[in-house]
Amino acid sequence: MRMAELSAESGVPVATVKYYLREGLLPPGERTSPNQARYSAAHVQRLRLIKALTEVGGLPLASVGVVLSAIDDHETPHRTMGVVQQELAGTPPKVSDAAAEWASGRLADLMRRHGWKEHPPEHRTIANLVAALATAKELGQEKLTERLEEYAELAMRVAELDVEVVAGLKSLDRIIETGLIATVLGDRIFAGLRHLAQERVSREVLRG
Repeated sequence: MRMAELSAESGVPVATVKYYLREGLLPPGERTSPNQARYSAAHVQRLRLIKALTEVGGLPLASVGVVLSAIDDHETPHRTMGVVQQELAGTPPKVSDAAAEWASGRLADLMRRHGWKEHPPEHRTIANLVAALATAKELGQEKLTERLEEYAELAMRVAELDVEVVAGLKSLDRIIETGLIATVLGDRIFAGLRHLAQERVSREVLRG
């Protein structure tokens, strides 16, 4: 298909497609003349993936580029998911040293009990978790931090469901792409479901 058809099929404006080509987010098409190229269904799928990452997942283009590079470098699904998680985490907020030390200890104990891999403090997921726990403590929300074990058990169940989504797939490319989408969109889906559930439970418990 030509550029105009690629744009129509993917729902991405021609100017944006050209920008993605220049930035290396979209691989070049098959050159048919000095000024024209032919594109395939793989280009449509890549554009739809970029749209999902940016418009639904909320990732900036710089992070999308990092994720797509991991895919194009043929990293393992596990490694690619790690890249995705780091880019989704963003920049951790600053918290006081005392609160951070307390939160780091709580988190380290939890991770050891569950057999989760240890990471350095600068790991974005770890740093964000530490910041969230530290902030909860500083706000006097001890009840929230006291339920950490229960949250971890729920997280394990959600992780099992996430992996089951890709476990039966045969193609490595399909495993990576599906796992990527499940990670990015799964966060949004779970957050939305959690909010709906909170609405119902709070109506039943707190309405008085």
